[in-house]
Amino acid sequence: MKIVTFNIRCDCGVDKENNFEFRKPYILKKLTEENPDVICFQEVMSHMALWLNDSLPEYCIIGCGRDENLDGEQVTIAYRRDRFSLLALNHFWHSETPNVPGSIFFEQSVFPRLCSECFLMERESRKIIRVVNTHLDHLSSAIRRKELELVMDTICSVSMYKEYLTFLAGDLNAEPESEEMAVMKSYPEFRCLTQNIGITYHGYFRDNQNIKNDSSAQIDYIFVRGDVQLKSVEKWTDVHEGVYLSDHYPVSVVVEIF
Repeated sequence: MKIVTFNIRCDCGVDKENNFEFRKPYILKKLTEENPDVICFQEVMSHMALWLNDSLPEYCIIGCGRDENLDGEQVTIAYRRDRFSLLALNHFWHSETPNVPGSIFFEQSVFPRLCSECFLMERESRKIIRVVNTHLDHLSSAIRRKELELVMDTICSVSMYKEYLTFLAGDLNAEPESEEMAVMKSYPEFRCLTQNIGITYHGYFRDNQNIKNDSSAQIDYIFVRGDVQLKSVEKWTDVHEGVYLSDHYPVSVVVEIF
């Protein structure tokens, strides 16, 4: 099974040669070549979600916007129609009232943050795979810790579905040795599949402090709970005459499911 976390970078129109319109053909080419089973996107604006849906007919594209009216950026999940059936889809917001769309923690930035999760049944094995996709706050370490605690508490609560595997993926905006990532030490059943992969956010290397082999700059992760064998981990570092797939390197893992 191949699963990818991919901060696709919102279409803000400020990235010059790396504006979304110029990256689209390379994104589509890469996804077609790699053919992942599940893709966890972050920073997907509404029109970008429509583009993904139209461009990837072999995938089911699911998610909703983070704002009060369910518009705005999504943490979209894409899964292969021929391999999985959708059992359930859920969204919750990073806040004291996670079931209220657009809600936020009092201390966080003005942007709402949400988590999208789905329960997929693998058609052949009938095993249930839970996929959790999120994007933590970009300003506050303390809020990221609070958000991650909420996400993990929700994941570990009793579910009506008996999932065989749970994947947690996303842009956590936190480096591996940060205080907020220490939350994961309380959940030893979750294994980081993307450990020691090095830099994932590069910002198109406009900042000279971004070094390609800087192992401290990983902020994109994939964790798993369950019995899998890790076969490979890869960053998609493609660049075409200065045009990247995103300002983050997408990260792909291949696991063998027993």
